[in-house]
Amino acid sequence: MLRRARRALRSALQRRFTQAGLLFSLALVLVAVAAVLSANNLLFLIVAAMLSALMVSGFISRLALAGLEVDFFLPEHITARRTVQGRVQVRNLKRWAPSLSVRLTGRQPGAEFSAVYFPALPGRTRLEEPIEVRFQRRGLHRGSSFEFATGFPFGFLERRAEVTLATQVLVYPSVDPQPGFEELLASLRGDWETQARGRGYDFYRIRPYEAFESARHVDWKATAHTGELQVREFAREQERLLEIFLDLNAPAGLEDWFERAVDCCAFLVWRITERAARLRFRTQQFDLTLPEMGDVYSVLKYLAVAAPLPGRPPLRPGQEDSSQVVFSAAPPGRLRDLGWEAARILGPESLGAAQPV
Repeated sequence: MLRRARRALRSALQRRFTQAGLLFSLALVLVAVAAVLSANNLLFLIVAAMLSALMVSGFISRLALAGLEVDFFLPEHITARRTVQGRVQVRNLKRWAPSLSVRLTGRQPGAEFSAVYFPALPGRTRLEEPIEVRFQRRGLHRGSSFEFATGFPFGFLERRAEVTLATQVLVYPSVDPQPGFEELLASLRGDWETQARGRGYDFYRIRPYEAFESARHVDWKATAHTGELQVREFAREQERLLEIFLDLNAPAGLEDWFERAVDCCAFLVWRITERAARLRFRTQQFDLTLPEMGDVYSVLKYLAVAAPLPGRPPLRPGQEDSSQVVFSAAPPGRLRDLGWEAARILGPESLGAAQPV
């Protein structure tokens, strides 16, 4: 008996009266009172018809949501605080009964979903619609729930049904500029753009001509000597390396600063790799040089789940002749003692001054 009562309560919580339903219920009560006081058979017939309409509305709305399934698909790369377009597939497993006027909304902590409306879902069919999703924070988001709702046929009752999916979505930090990020990038640009990418001026070798190469590099003496087109090849100039070090040793109370430092690292890595510059990103747990050892998404995947590690001492510079940027809560004097004399050090005061968190 107790189980039946609980099931009835849960079922009641999945229904709610709309504004039109409340007005209809009020009219039903007034007509019922008038029928009792006047003993008018016509009023009793009207009350019976109104009660029947409510019962039919509840039955049809429940039938509309029965047998519905949903699948959810998202792009491979997702960044926080940026709207992405995913896809939802809804299947109606009922053999012949259609589902009419169904609205689908997503529900997940830390995410915002746009609503999707299906005017009709015929039986044994599958429909796919785009859906916009916006995640507010980075990290691994587990589990997505979707809610079906319908007020068909009269709009007096809105019935809802929730479906939970076992999903895992990895959300990168935001790569969009924030106050102070563009200024930092501009100040660093002179260091890692001192030499332009392209052919240098140091002679490297003479080799056979390859298709679609420029004729201005043809060595005519070597060509006349060998009888085949030969070109002069020069050593490529090497751009200066930019090293970014994110210190995970963030004491308690600096969680907001650490999140801003992660966002700034993601922004710098994203913008610098767009210009095909050489970059090395390091923490106490991670070390990757771009583009030799990986791509930008390898760094963003790590930053998506990076967490403070209080008590882990900062590292020394990996390459002395590189341009260096350090995000650390440690005192600047201690970092300079470790070899970061030429580095640009961004601590809680300097980084937090651009945008208080």
